[in-house]
Amino acid sequence: MVASGVTGRTRPTKVKKQANVQKRKRDDVDVEKLDEAVGELDPKNGSYKDFTDLPLSDPTKQGLKSSHFAVMTDVQAKAIPLALKGHDILGAAKTGSGKTLSFLIPVLENLYRLQHVGTDAGLGALILAPTRELAIQIFDVLCKIGKHGHMFAAGLLIGGKSLESERQALVRMNIVVATPGRMLQHLSQTAAFSVDDLKMLVLDEADRILDMGFQRDVDAIIEYLPKERQTLLFSATQSRKVSDLARLSLQDPEYVSVHAEDKSATPKGLTQNYIVCPLEEKLDTLWSFIQASKKSKILCFFSSAKVVRFVYESFRHMQPGIPLLHIHGRQKQGARLDTTAKFSASKNSCLFATDVAARGLDFPAVDFVIQVDCPDDVDTYIHRVGRTARYNREGRGVLFLAPTEEEGMLKRLEAKKVPVEVINVRQKKRQSIKEQLQNMCFKDPALKYLGQKAFMTHVKSIYLQKDKEVFKLKEYDLEAYAASLGLPGTPRIKFMKGDDTKQRKQASRQTIEVSDASETDDESTKQTKTVRTKYDRMFERQNQDVLADHYKKLVRDGSEEGVSASANDFTGDGAAAAGDDDDFMAIKRRIPADSDGDDDEDFGATADADGSAVPGGRLVRLAGASQPIVIDSNRREKLLKSKKKLLQFMDKGKRLVYDDDGNPHEVYELENEADFRARGLPEEQRKKFIEAARQVVEEADVDDKAAAKAKRKEKIQKRKEKERAKAEGGDGGAEVEDGGEDPLANFIADAESSGEEEEVAVEKPKEKKQKKWFQSDSEDDDHNSKKRKKSKTARQVVEQPETLEDMEALAAGLLG
Repeated sequence: MVASGVTGRTRPTKVKKQANVQKRKRDDVDVEKLDEAVGELDPKNGSYKDFTDLPLSDPTKQGLKSSHFAVMTDVQAKAIPLALKGHDILGAAKTGSGKTLSFLIPVLENLYRLQHVGTDAGLGALILAPTRELAIQIFDVLCKIGKHGHMFAAGLLIGGKSLESERQALVRMNIVVATPGRMLQHLSQTAAFSVDDLKMLVLDEADRILDMGFQRDVDAIIEYLPKERQTLLFSATQSRKVSDLARLSLQDPEYVSVHAEDKSATPKGLTQNYIVCPLEEKLDTLWSFIQASKKSKILCFFSSAKVVRFVYESFRHMQPGIPLLHIHGRQKQGARLDTTAKFSASKNSCLFATDVAARGLDFPAVDFVIQVDCPDDVDTYIHRVGRTARYNREGRGVLFLAPTEEEGMLKRLEAKKVPVEVINVRQKKRQSIKEQLQNMCFKDPALKYLGQKAFMTHVKSIYLQKDKEVFKLKEYDLEAYAASLGLPGTPRIKFMKGDDTKQRKQASRQTIEVSDASETDDESTKQTKTVRTKYDRMFERQNQDVLADHYKKLVRDGSEEGVSASANDFTGDGAAAAGDDDDFMAIKRRIPADSDGDDDEDFGATADADGSAVPGGRLVRLAGASQPIVIDSNRREKLLKSKKKLLQFMDKGKRLVYDDDGNPHEVYELENEADFRARGLPEEQRKKFIEAARQVVEEADVDDKAAAKAKRKEKIQKRKEKERAKAEGGDGGAEVEDGGEDPLANFIADAESSGEEEEVAVEKPKEKKQKKWFQSDSEDDDHNSKKRKKSKTARQVVEQPETLEDMEALAAGLLG
């Protein structure tokens, strides 16, 4: 016998496995006491400083104690009591003031008091964040506080992870932290995911989520959620628009703003400065700043991902002596997580980032926030600079402003209570890296291409800015900026073609080509030519053997036909004679472009009467083109051999449309506004048009009535003739050609013909079924004989066999 209390296991039972039972409502929780204590809270008149002053559950108290949270911040002291009592909240507080705990503690406590635990309870709280990094940070804080006794199932839904694994786990979740895009994807595609019992909705960085970028996603998510819920909105720059609050279905929200009366919208420990720095000197200033602050933790913000990549790659090659990191929205999720983890853990490093890292992220002990590119607005500035000086610590923010941006941006910062002081850069410590960047771009084509993309995206970001008082694109020196990036020339930008973009778009290609072709040696025409193609630059080079004069003579003489030029131009005086046998490559025959031969007729080129009338070239007139072509280069001579390219110089014909009568008309085009106004007021033109249309309709109506009257008379006359023929006797109706229609006669004839067709259809034998491709005639005969036999046997009455002979006879009959 085994002693009582002793099992047959040789190893001790693990305590964790015994405790890992199914999550369900706990019996040891005194919910009534917590409800009474929460009901006694007085958020408006009461003063709460520590977390112990609030009626919180034991698991939450243990989580706060283990994370060393004891004293509440101002926003926490005002928002948490209101949220515990179930109020909707609009919370606005400075960056780094502890807004995350202001909604995480009410989420845990309200669901704890409702005992919203277990798989059958469903989703109880939904927390939305604008970026993946912020969602991960919120989820980490939730796990730290809730892992000491809370039995909720919490999940994280962000892009860049497996969708199928999230679907399997999502059914069991009680609290979900998500980004709007991935949350909407699960709501619309995951069938088992239900949000009908949702109790709380939290929007962190609510003003960013309610922006145009997430507006559609948030509206679609809210349609899935129940209207009876508690909604909490928190941000450093809160939106109080009535339209936004109506979309979220807030019910009497409490506005919590602890820093509304402060003189500054940024933390007290933050020192804010700005530098007036031209666009082409920003990288030099940034490099010099990094060299002077190698033992600091620096966060630099740029306008686009391409600029971040270019600055990171180029600075990394120059080895500044400090670890460099970069983060932007085009990276994969794993790389972004590694970057944030490395930067958080490091003491001395520099992180280049876009605005993806501007909101909510808590990087510990950041010394400097450098805004190399001017932010879109003041809200973006506040969120960027809020990555330092968090939780009453000290930090410093530096803003680089171009001279054209200074005045407008300072006005907007002053209006939002942001104190900024100007500082100057010591020119002795400022280093220029322009030559180093040029050398790197020359050696590395990939870096050069990345620099061109960075230039284009940065200029495009300026071009798309809404605040045109701050961002004046025409006043930037873009050529100098391109040179500061190490680029050999300014890249072409499609959207920057001046104010005459519409006229250039509507101009014909013929006029554009002719204007490019008619370039002469005059100084005036040289000044008008602003854009040179890569072929023009290529043919100007004279230091390469491939394009030297002697090589051009060789490749031009032997093979090209249809090119008009004298023999002396390419082969010298000795090659001009047709019968010179001493030369290795002598010209035997030359067909000039101005001859009347058959080759000229192929491409329609005719020469000018006076020959080479243009200095440095010659004029060639095309049949069907009003403007001549100037042939002054090798490339333009090749145009005469291509019919397809010569079509570009032909005059455009008129498009014609044909009406019903076959008469040609030109395509209708809209009238010019000036011509339209010259013809009078719109109301008068409308009356004239209606009057003209009425006259046309009246004339057509008279013609239609006359035609209908004539047709009616013709019908009556034919009917009388038919009746007269019937009255004279016999079947006289057959002798008269009846062009009209008698409805009664037609009905009777149709009824008789349909009756005959039905009778014929009954008597008509069945058509023979068409044979398949694999059936032969013998198979068809066997099939017919079997049918006949079956019909015979079906008619015969089968009697029950009584003897053995009867059974044999029956079997023989069946076997045929």
